[in-house]
Amino acid sequence: MSELNEGRSGPADVQSYLSYEEFGRRFLEYAASPERIAGAFEKLTGEAFEFGPIGVGPGRIAKLSAAVRLGQPRLNREPQDYISYDLVIPLDVDLLIDLAVDRYRFHVDGTIHLHLTVRTAEPLRVLIEIDEPQPSNVRINVASASRRGELLRILASVDHEIRRFVSRYIAAEICKPNIQAATDIDVAARLDAAWRL
Repeated sequence: MSELNEGRSGPADVQSYLSYEEFGRRFLEYAASPERIAGAFEKLTGEAFEFGPIGVGPGRIAKLSAAVRLGQPRLNREPQDYISYDLVIPLDVDLLIDLAVDRYRFHVDGTIHLHLTVRTAEPLRVLIEIDEPQPSNVRINVASASRRGELLRILASVDHEIRRFVSRYIAAEICKPNIQAATDIDVAARLDAAWRL
């Protein structure tokens, strides 16, 4: 009798089937996991760039220049029916305003917030769409050592210039091939490649 039962599946071998919809949802959650998406933006970590000097303030007599460093990005899942994230990139800025007769230094810290949405597309692709960064996505705290420096910061629209340049830099970075490749997953092509192996 035991021989007749050999090869038959017991209770432990019963498959837990999923609906197509549930399978698709789990697949998307896996393909667009926080770790996978954060990894796509790791190349931005530690990146540094400079801008200026540019003329700012009344008559553009003040010259503004800055050195910006980007920190380790982090992801926050947003409470939506679809999969979306808030990507937060810390930034640290050393700022100089040169009036020719005097110089004022500022330290700036803050964050850049990018909104990411996971989409599905024809024929069988997973896309991670990144909203184009705007100056309003850059949040900063500026520390000045004097009241005169604080007044100059306001007159020269320093905060606006920082937000504008940082958002433009990030917009250019996310258009680079390594980021674009990581945010466009051609599932059909990868399955075909695996099938050939």
